[in-house]
Amino acid sequence: MGSGSPRRFDLYRVVSARFVSRAGSEAAFFVGIWGKAAYALHASPGQLAFIMFAMAAGSILGSIVAGVLVDRYGPRRVLAVAELVFVPAALGMAFAHSLPVLTALVGVWALAGAPVVTAGASFAPFLTLDPDELPRVNARIESTGSLAMLTGPALGAAVAHFAGVDWVFVIDAATSLLAAVLVWRVVLRPVARHDEERHPLHELSAGLRATYAIRPVRYYVLVGTVAWFSFGAFGVLEPLFFRDVVHTGVETLGWINTVFGAGLLLGAALLPRLPRSLVSARGLVGFLVLNGLGAIAYVGSSDLRRVVAGALVWGLVIGALDPLLRTLVHRDTPEGLVGRVVGTSEVHRRAGELVPLAFAPAIALRFGVQATLIGGGLLGAALALSSLGEAAAIDRLPHRDVPAERLSPEEPLSPNR
Repeated sequence: MGSGSPRRFDLYRVVSARFVSRAGSEAAFFVGIWGKAAYALHASPGQLAFIMFAMAAGSILGSIVAGVLVDRYGPRRVLAVAELVFVPAALGMAFAHSLPVLTALVGVWALAGAPVVTAGASFAPFLTLDPDELPRVNARIESTGSLAMLTGPALGAAVAHFAGVDWVFVIDAATSLLAAVLVWRVVLRPVARHDEERHPLHELSAGLRATYAIRPVRYYVLVGTVAWFSFGAFGVLEPLFFRDVVHTGVETLGWINTVFGAGLLLGAALLPRLPRSLVSARGLVGFLVLNGLGAIAYVGSSDLRRVVAGALVWGLVIGALDPLLRTLVHRDTPEGLVGRVVGTSEVHRRAGELVPLAFAPAIALRFGVQATLIGGGLLGAALALSSLGEAAAIDRLPHRDVPAERLSPEEPLSPNR
């Protein structure tokens, strides 16, 4: 495949697989896991924190392994096999009738799902070599994921209402099977490798070294963690916000995240239309600040109408932020290391979500769920803004390809690249 636009049908297959897979998983998370824990099993903030810890830990371990697999076998094969492995993990959650069992199975579900996420996030550089095409391809893939975020929770809400919450996990398994079929015939361009005969641990260390040694990539990954840091508190407290502050039923978790998904879809469609100056480290900081303010708009009121409006606004910001971050990482990552760097980025994402689990429940008990979520949004915006000086320095660096062979142990990368 050439360096220009990716083949139309290959991109269609990737985005279709992305849509059906994520739709099932969003339904399973927002309605299945959250709904079952908070409403059916009456979880406390601390118990929800344990569930989210299990999810984050499983995702971190799976992401570490998935990055190596993507660079060795390509995202198509990793995604197809991972979707098949994910099926029994999804079905098992329907049989969890206590919080300890649900917590353990959520960890397995996250472990099996992490390669799906990492492979899906790695496709763009395997479809095109043209850096000007990366924002469009990433936006197309993420727009489809955002559409799934719009439809998945709504599907989950409808299934939970008419058939029961456990059937949401059956839908999750079925969509994974369909995604595996869709992606299997995708043709990707060949990507040069420089360590094919190395031990897997060497491959993993090369990805870690690339992430931390290349200055722009290191910055994108670390500052991107700020966004996921505020998400950690939401993972524990958001279902309780709707149960105890807004006073709505389990179906609301699905419908409100459908509105959020509409915002994601609009935001992802916005990325290719942004001025080129915003596809930059400083542009990323701006979106991270807006991300914190969007979180506040979402939970700043107990009036459901204002919550719905806030969900739409926050979704729009994240819809542009996520593919922007991914595009910057893809642009400055050496060929042959995309999977491992994306996997490392996913590890940071899950770790950022994991840290607040240690203190968010205690803070919520002291100050209330709503105040804790608002404080998380403010903290995220402030941390992002504090990195603006480094972002300006990153934008002054020349962004050019880094030869993969420079990542050999004998010739380490300059930390200022």
